[in-house]
Amino acid sequence: MNSPAPPFNRVSALGRSWRVEQGSIDAVDHTVIVAGGKGTRLAQQFGQMPKALVPIGGKPLLQHQLELVARSGVTQVTILAGHQGDQISRFVGEDGRYGVETQVFVEDEPLGNAGALVRVLDLLPEQFFVLYGDVMAAVDLQRMARHHLDFGADFTSLAHPNDHPWDSDLLEADFEGRVTAIHAYPHPADRYFGNLVNAALYVVRREALRPWERAERHVDFTKDIMPGLIASGRRVMAYRSSEYVKDMGTPERLLKVEADWRAGKINLAEPRRRAPAVFFDRDGTLNVEKGFLRHADALELTPGAGEALVALRKAGFRLVVLTNQPVIARGEASESDVRNIHRRLEWELGKAGAYLDAIYMCPHHPDSGFAGERPELKMLCDCRKPATGLFERARLDLNIDPSASWMIGDQTRDIEMAKRAGLRSVLVQTGSAGRDRRFVATPDYFAANLQIAAETILQHSGAGL
Repeated sequence: MNSPAPPFNRVSALGRSWRVEQGSIDAVDHTVIVAGGKGTRLAQQFGQMPKALVPIGGKPLLQHQLELVARSGVTQVTILAGHQGDQISRFVGEDGRYGVETQVFVEDEPLGNAGALVRVLDLLPEQFFVLYGDVMAAVDLQRMARHHLDFGADFTSLAHPNDHPWDSDLLEADFEGRVTAIHAYPHPADRYFGNLVNAALYVVRREALRPWERAERHVDFTKDIMPGLIASGRRVMAYRSSEYVKDMGTPERLLKVEADWRAGKINLAEPRRRAPAVFFDRDGTLNVEKGFLRHADALELTPGAGEALVALRKAGFRLVVLTNQPVIARGEASESDVRNIHRRLEWELGKAGAYLDAIYMCPHHPDSGFAGERPELKMLCDCRKPATGLFERARLDLNIDPSASWMIGDQTRDIEMAKRAGLRSVLVQTGSAGRDRRFVATPDYFAANLQIAAETILQHSGAGL
C-alpha cells in the first residue's frame, strides 16, 4: 500500500537517494530534526523567529545541532519545519553547509511533534535519530545508537534526571532499561515517580512507526507513539546518560542554556569527557537510618540533603548512589519495593531542586538462614560494598574520573570501598557514624552531616561554597 502524499512543501533537497538497504547496521547516519514549534513563549524577545533559529552563544540553535550531528558521523539530515519554515530553509541554504546533506519539509498545517515525521517514513532509512528543534545537546550520538542496536530496540529515548521532574514527561524503566510506562505531566500528588526524564532525543527503527503512518490527526511522541509501542510489546529502551541535553523553549530555560554555554558546560567537540563525581551511600547518609528500609513511605531525607546535592552539582560533580540492599536476598523486600523507595528518594530530592545521575544497587547477601530468603541471590559477589563492582559500573556508564571523585558514607565499608577504588572519602557522623567497625579504614575527612561533607569536598576540590 502506498503512503499518502506528504502534506508539505518540499523546500530543498540535496544529494543522492536516501534509502538504505535492509540488513546489518553498525552506525546510524541520518537525523530528523523536528523544528515546527512556533516559539510563542519566546516571541516577545525574538518576534516571529522559529525556535530552531534562536541564537545561543551567538549562533542559531539549528547550527549547533547540525555541527553536533556532523561530528557524530551523521551525513544526512531531514528538517521538518512549520512556523516560519521559509526562514529555516533560507538558513540551511543549498550548499550542504556544516558537512551534512540536508532537506527541509514545511508543514501545510500543524501535525504534532511526530505527525510530520510519520508522513515521510518512506523517505527515511531503516534507523535514524530524532532531535527536537528546541533542544540543545552535546551527546555522543553513535554511542547511543550502539546501545539501541545492541538491544535490538524499536525505539530508544535518551533519559536523564533534571531539577524540575514535576513538570516533565517521566519514564519508568526496569533494571534492564526497558521502558514499561511513560508518565506525562501533570503528575498526581499522591504518587512517587523516579526522576527519569524523557529528553526528546531518540533513535528510531522506521518500521516501528508504521501503525501511525496514515493517522488523520496530530501525532505526538510521548502521548501516542511511545505509549502505543509499549502497549503493543515493542522494545522501547531508556538510554540513561549524564550528557548535556536541555530544552530552551521558554525564556527561563533559554537563560539557563546561555549561562551553561558561557560557563563552558556545553562542549560539542567532547560530549563524553570524563567528569568528577561524588558517590553516596544511601541509608544513614542521604536518608535517615531506620534499620532495613522496606517501604517507600518510611523514607526521610537527612536534613540538608537536597541543599548539599545542589551545591555539589553546581560545582560540576556527577552525583551517584551506591547502596547494598540485602533486604532483597533476605526476602524482606522485593525489587519492586526497592524501586519504589528509590522513586520516593528521587522525588523528595527533586522538591529541593536536586537530582542524582544514577542509583546502583547490590541485591545480594552472602549469608543464609533467613525465612523467605531467595537462594539465587545468596552469593559472594563483586558488587556488595566494600567490593568495587557498583563503582566500576558507574565509572564506565557515566565516564567518571576517579582521581577527582569522592565517596560519602556512614559506614566503614563505604570508606574501605573508596580506598579500593582510589576515591577520597568523607565519613559522616549520621547513621552508623562508623560504629559498625567492620573494616579498619580511615577516611580522609570526618563531617557532622551531609551538608558539612559537601562543604569539605568543595573546599578541598578548589570549588568553595
